[in-house]
Amino acid sequence: MGSIEEQITEIEDEIRRTAYNKATQGHIGRLKAKIAVLKLEREKRAKSSGGGGLGYGVRKSGNATVALVGYPSVGKSTLLTHLTGAESHAAAYEFTTTSIIPGMLFWRGASIQVLDMPGLIPGAARGRGRGREVLSVVRSSDLVLFLLDPEHLEFRSLLAELEGAGVRVNQRPPRIVLAPRDKGGLEIHSTVKLTRLDERTVAAIAKEFRFHNGEVLFREDAGADELIDTLAGNRIYLPALLTVNKADLLPPEKRVEVTRRLSPHPALFISASRDQGLTELKDGIADALSFVRIYLKPPGRPPDLSEPVILRKGDTVERLLERLPRELTEAFRSAQVWGRSARFPGQTVGKDHPLADQDIVTVVMARGSRA
Repeated sequence: MGSIEEQITEIEDEIRRTAYNKATQGHIGRLKAKIAVLKLEREKRAKSSGGGGLGYGVRKSGNATVALVGYPSVGKSTLLTHLTGAESHAAAYEFTTTSIIPGMLFWRGASIQVLDMPGLIPGAARGRGRGREVLSVVRSSDLVLFLLDPEHLEFRSLLAELEGAGVRVNQRPPRIVLAPRDKGGLEIHSTVKLTRLDERTVAAIAKEFRFHNGEVLFREDAGADELIDTLAGNRIYLPALLTVNKADLLPPEKRVEVTRRLSPHPALFISASRDQGLTELKDGIADALSFVRIYLKPPGRPPDLSEPVILRKGDTVERLLERLPRELTEAFRSAQVWGRSARFPGQTVGKDHPLADQDIVTVVMARGSRA
């Protein structure tokens, strides 16, 4: 038996040689599971040996972190400078950015950390070009901003590198529930009809992950890839935006061709060096991050509209309190809300009330509190 990389390559070759049809889908599913298990072992060994390199120490700051991902020389450094003012010292040739360069974008009242990283090259997920270290930074971000240019339009290759590192973009986690037990064998249940998997394949895939005892509950018509992702347990699900830089070099008919080539993934055309399309890009980043701006109103006084508290869509009053001085949380009795989340102006709510963008909130403290 060869090294882990050799085993992965052999199995990938077998998958490519196998025609996909109803008769072979179970076999292919098991092969994919074997690859996933080998990659988990590879990751475990890399961590135990110190990762094989120094890595990149990036301190997260701001309301969210955006990872700028693309091939070398597509203009990531220029984009960072024009978005944030941060200087990413890189010349106009490949492989110049050799470290993570952070910048801060201030937009719609939010502070957004943008990270310019070394360009990804084929084989990054396997460690080429410090790829694993770059991808580890991607995994810890809140949004992936893909940057292509007219000379580098192989978007699917970038996606493949991220997928190889366990990053799923613009997807939600599979609705599959695992309930491991110490004994009793494997039980497979579903609340929907399964058309892409049979029980034999589910059991075979689970066996590769040594999931022998417990329940696998499907709440959607999932396939082998979704089951493998659930069993692996280390997948990261991130929103993503796709941009094409140097769009000023593209005539209209060429833009149509590029759009068709990148389909079904919608792309925003920009020119970082000419500041074209950057306002739309900033809006797109804020929308993709699902920011919610909350304005505080002290009792008996007008709201402070100059400095919102930035939350995320679905956050509640309790999350807002976590962003405020501790004494307010300790003295909290209720909150009054004006805005889209309120049934009527000044509605009194509790900690579990979900807030909406541009809500105005007054924290009502318990009587006798000196907070």
